[in-house]
Amino acid sequence: MMNINLSKAPRWIRRNVELGTLFLFALGVVGFWALAELADEVVEGSTRDLDRDLLLLLRTAGDHDNPIGPPWVEEVFRDLTAIGGVAVLSLTTLAVVGFFLLQRKFASTVYLLSSVAGGLLISSGAKGYFDRPRPDLVPYDAFVHTASFPSGHSMMAAVAYLTLGVLVARTLPQARLKVYVLTLAVIATLLVGISRVYLGVHWPTDVLAGWLAGVVWASVCMLGARYLARRGGVEPEAGETAS
Repeated sequence: MMNINLSKAPRWIRRNVELGTLFLFALGVVGFWALAELADEVVEGSTRDLDRDLLLLLRTAGDHDNPIGPPWVEEVFRDLTAIGGVAVLSLTTLAVVGFFLLQRKFASTVYLLSSVAGGLLISSGAKGYFDRPRPDLVPYDAFVHTASFPSGHSMMAAVAYLTLGVLVARTLPQARLKVYVLTLAVIATLLVGISRVYLGVHWPTDVLAGWLAGVVWASVCMLGARYLARRGGVEPEAGETAS
């Protein structure tokens, strides 16, 4: 069994790991609190006017059937929303699984698949629990068949891309590479959420809830990976030493 011994690592590595763990914990707590507050406001109907105003901002004045911008912009957002769809997320996850398997990181592969699957179950359960109707102010520019809160595309994009991002970043030795991977994950997550509101299939608070839930889950997964790594459950983060 592989054991992580941070006491033998350089001081800057130990400090980085400890500060990173505290940051992830704080991020998870703040994100969970914000998500709970948002869910409470949505259930009470307090966000109805804000949701309506923000949704209509993305529609042509006097013609709510048409999103703002030329037709090609609408086509671009249809393409972007597919980034959060089941097919693209599954292919991306499998690509990262291959990345780990090529490095013979078998424990990390299992943890990755479990993390993404867990996020999917939470998203499906939350939709069934809240059962919020979809927006009825504008026609939909994408196929929908589930409840509205939280946005499944936004949440699964955050769950998958952020979780995949932080787990891949663990394997990279250089800080700039970690930042690059995490930045790509954040951009993909934001674009998916914005596209859902632009296409009229979600209220803005649905998307915000999806983002918050995804951030909380990604933080939990990263903390879990660090905990398991210290006990030999998964491979250590690049820069850590093992004995």
